[in-house]
Amino acid sequence: MHQVRNSFFIFGLLSILWFLFRTGTKPTRMDYPCQRASAATGSLWLTSYALPFVLAIHSDKMPGLRRKILFLAGLFIALVSLVFVSTNMFSIAGSDQIAPSTHGTDMKLVFSDKQSQSLDASDIFVVNETDGTDEGVKKLISLMQRHGQSFYSENNSSGIIGKNDVIIIKVNSQWDERGGTNTDLVKALIQAIVDHPQGFEGEIVIADNGQAQGSLSYVRNNAKDISQSMQEVASSFPGYKVSTYLWDIITTKRVNEYAEGDLQDGYVVDGSIDPKTGLVVTYPNFKTKYGTNISFKLGVWVSANKTYDSSRLKVLNVPVLKSHGGYGVTASVKHYMGVVSNRLSGEMGGRAHNSVGLGGMGTEMAKTRFPALNILDAIWINAIPGHGPSTSYSDATKTGAIAASTDPIALDYWAAKNILMPAAEAKGYKDLSSLDPDNSLPGSFGRWLRLSMDEIRQARYKVTSDENEMNVYVAQ
Repeated sequence: MHQVRNSFFIFGLLSILWFLFRTGTKPTRMDYPCQRASAATGSLWLTSYALPFVLAIHSDKMPGLRRKILFLAGLFIALVSLVFVSTNMFSIAGSDQIAPSTHGTDMKLVFSDKQSQSLDASDIFVVNETDGTDEGVKKLISLMQRHGQSFYSENNSSGIIGKNDVIIIKVNSQWDERGGTNTDLVKALIQAIVDHPQGFEGEIVIADNGQAQGSLSYVRNNAKDISQSMQEVASSFPGYKVSTYLWDIITTKRVNEYAEGDLQDGYVVDGSIDPKTGLVVTYPNFKTKYGTNISFKLGVWVSANKTYDSSRLKVLNVPVLKSHGGYGVTASVKHYMGVVSNRLSGEMGGRAHNSVGLGGMGTEMAKTRFPALNILDAIWINAIPGHGPSTSYSDATKTGAIAASTDPIALDYWAAKNILMPAAEAKGYKDLSSLDPDNSLPGSFGRWLRLSMDEIRQARYKVTSDENEMNVYVAQ
C-alpha cells in the first residue's frame, strides 16, 4: 500500500507538470485526450495532497511565521487547484456542449487580372468570396480550364488528375482552429476529384507530418462546422478509396526504399547534408489503408514486378496562408516542412527547420516530389505579422479567397503581397517587412523564397518571383 501511494504521489505530480508544459500558451490543447487525462489525475492529486495541506495551515499549534509562509503556498496551490478543477469539469462537459467562439475579422479584398508580356509566365488562378462549402473549387477548376490548365487528365491529355491516379493531398495538420488547412476546402477538392469526367478509380490520401504534434482528428478545426476534422472528411466518401495518414507516427523511424526489400512504414534518409541549404532530405514511405505502398519520392510501388509507377502519384499541396514568427510567411513552399522528418534530418546534422531560411524547402521539393498543383487556402488567414503559425479563431481574418498555381514560388509571392500584406495593413499594422516578398534582407521571407527558387530551378522546374512573369486570372 505504501508503494502504491508513493507511486500515485509521483504520478499525479508528473501529470500536473505535463499538463502545464503541454498546454503552454495554447489553452485549446486542454481538449486533447492526454490533457484531459492529465487534468483528471492532477485534480485527484490536488484533492488528496494539497487540500489536507491547506487545512493544516489553520492548526493552532503552528508558529505564526511558518503559518504565513504556508498560507501563501496554500493560496498558490488553491489557485492551481481551481484551474485543474475547472479544466476537468470542462472536459467532462465535452466540447460539443461548450462551443468556443469562432468569431474573427471579416475583410473583403479586391483582386485584378494581370497579363504578363512574358511568353513563359507562371499562371495564378484566384477565386474570391468563397468559404469552402460553396462552388469555389468548381469555379477554380473552370477558371483554370478557360486559361489552358486542365485539372482533369482525360485520354492521356496534359491535365493534372487522371482517373487512376494515387493522390496525396498534403494539408497542414500541426495546428488546430484556423492554424490548419480548411477542411471544407479539402472536402470540396476531394469531391471534385471523384467527380472526374471519366469516373474516378484511383485513391486519395490526406496526409501531413506535424512533427510529432499534429493531428488529423482535431476537436476544433478550420471549417464552417468546427467539429469536422480531416478524418471525418475522409470518412464522408464511403464509395471511394479515401483515407488519412498522419506521418507523425513514423517520423522517427528510419527505413530503406521498397526496392531494397524494406516494406516497413517510415522515413527514408536520402543522402547527406546539402552544402548550400544545410538540409538532409527525408521523405515518407507508407502503406495506405487500402494496401497501396507509396514512396513519396519514387511513386507507387508495384510489388508484382518490383518497380515504381511514378506517373500515377500526384501531390496536391494545400497549405493555409498565414504569418510565421520565425520565417515571416508560411504558404506553399514552407508547407513542405510537413513532408520532411525534422527528427531524422536533425540526427544526421541537418535539421530541416533550420534550413528553411537557406532555401531548404526548395531542396526538399526539388529532390523528392514536386507538387502537381498548389492550392492556397486563404479563406481564413493569420494577418498578424510575426504571430503565426498557430492561429486561434479570434486571431484569424476571413478573406474568403483561394488561389492555385503549378508554381509555388509565384503563388507565395503573389499571395503575400496581395492578401497577407493588405489584410495586415487594414488591421492597422505598420511594419509589414516580415510579410513583404520584396524584402531581401538576410533571413527575410523574400530572401529565403528566392533561395528556395534557386534550388527548384536547378531541378529544371519553371518558377519565378518576378511579378512581370506572372499571369493572374480572377474568377468573376
